[in-house]
Amino acid sequence: MSGHSKWATIKRQKGKADAARGKLFNRLIRELTIAARIGGSDPESNPRLRTAISAARAANMPNKNIESAVLKGSGQMEGVSYEEITFEGYGPGGVAIMIECMTDNRNRTVAEVRHVLTKYGGNLGQTNSVSWMFKSKGIIRVTKDSMAEDELMEVVLEAGADDMSLDGEEFEIITSPETFDSVREALEKFNIKPASAELTKIPENSVKVEGDNSSRILKLMEAIDDLDDTQHVYANFDISDEDMEKLNS
Repeated sequence: MSGHSKWATIKRQKGKADAARGKLFNRLIRELTIAARIGGSDPESNPRLRTAISAARAANMPNKNIESAVLKGSGQMEGVSYEEITFEGYGPGGVAIMIECMTDNRNRTVAEVRHVLTKYGGNLGQTNSVSWMFKSKGIIRVTKDSMAEDELMEVVLEAGADDMSLDGEEFEIITSPETFDSVREALEKFNIKPASAELTKIPENSVKVEGDNSSRILKLMEAIDDLDDTQHVYANFDISDEDMEKLNS
């Protein structure tokens, strides 16, 4: 299983706990705020904001929270000013890692990211040291009972999707960033509400990790993901299903 799929599965499991303690809402609010600051408060002309609003609604965020974040980002309401920072580095076994943060204190974020990487056997890299290994993609997940597989495949491919596959109880639809909205809109025309829809980064190749490195890379990923300023973390590790079972036992 690819690093993308493995970490995506872990993130979905973590998502419930993140939502329960409010961390998910904090991330969504930051994304709404900076999307509105960069592209304006009108989602019709701001694709990034449109995606952020959809993600917030999927997480059942109250409309007043969404509206407040957009107003603060667009300067119509006073609020905290965030900046985006992307870190690149390596984890145990030479795993490539990309960390996207939003922060109101750059020095604090740099120190925290460096500390966590060092603690778990990783290190920071130079700009563009690993980013070339990842491709930006859209991933939309819908329950497998939403539509017959052949029909759904026809709908999403016609709308511009790159691929679709069954992953457990859900279909995973992969798009380019440019066709992400058109595929999502095509699903909406058939009254299909995605279980999740996000723009993400997928590694073009993977690094197999085994033994102690397996547990170390998972601990590192979770520690980075748990930092307050982390929005997204991506890696190209590959852990066998057998090792995953051992780690979970």
